Amino acid sequence: MPSGGDNFTMRSLLFAPGNQADVLAKLPRTSPSAGVIDLEDAVPPDRKAEARAVAQQVAPSLVKQVRLFVRVNAPDTDHFPADVLEGLPPGLTGVAVPKLESAAAVDAVSIALDGAGHHDLAIAAGLETVAGVVDARSVTTHPRVRWCYFGAEDYVADLGGVRTASNHEVATARAQVGQAARLGDVQAVDMVVADFADDDRFRCEAAEARSLGFTGKLCIHPAQVPLANEAFLPTDEELAWARDVDAAYREAIARGDAAISVRGEMVDEPVARRARALLATDS
Repeated sequence: MPSGGDNFTMRSLLFAPGNQADVLAKLPRTSPSAGVIDLEDAVPPDRKAEARAVAQQVAPSLVKQVRLFVRVNAPDTDHFPADVLEGLPPGLTGVAVPKLESAAAVDAVSIALDGAGHHDLAIAAGLETVAGVVDARSVTTHPRVRWCYFGAEDYVADLGGVRTASNHEVATARAQVGQAARLGDVQAVDMVVADFADDDRFRCEAAEARSLGFTGKLCIHPAQVPLANEAFLPTDEELAWARDVDAAYREAIARGDAAISVRGEMVDEPVARRARALLATDS
């Protein structure tokens, strides 16, 4: 049974099509940080109403087993008003809103949510357009936003660029999203790996994302969940380093030293702060 509220680390966010009740029922099986009933990209345009009805049908059981989100369609689509009015069942941890680009856009979504009776529902903001990435800080610092995610495929399509295996074309955007999340004190979730059989790529991208400040990764297949859950935890080696640094630095400060050597590395307050952050990471 998931813990309540939003005080958890979003390491894995697993999506399932909103019009497929049998697939949605499997969301909790691999223990993702949270599951998402997707009303947007995974649902054909002529099945949107059906997906909203299915969300209402399956949510009462799912919310007892996993933290649950619904991803609505983008606010500038005709589907968004009905999604908010009919597709958000009780007990959700949050609502994922794609293609947010400004504080004004988040304000408009907040008004729509409040008008439908969802006054306390927090937003996971999709940053997946050029404007959304460039102005990400205005979104991540909005008080209604608790999480954000980077959508690489939509971003590159909006950019008019070319998607490559190297990820060079999204390197700057990922860094900007990580920085904006830090400024808003929200958690950032990294882009999908479309080839869900490529575990090596998933692990590599997860390691890159963690180094950029992301807390987790979007998952489109249950097999990706354990990879994400493991990738965004500190390793035993990192924790051993952090314990050594923390202990040595505390002793140094007590005797009046603020710069010391630990394992042949210079340690001062920024390094010690990094060590303390590792030790504070959820298990």
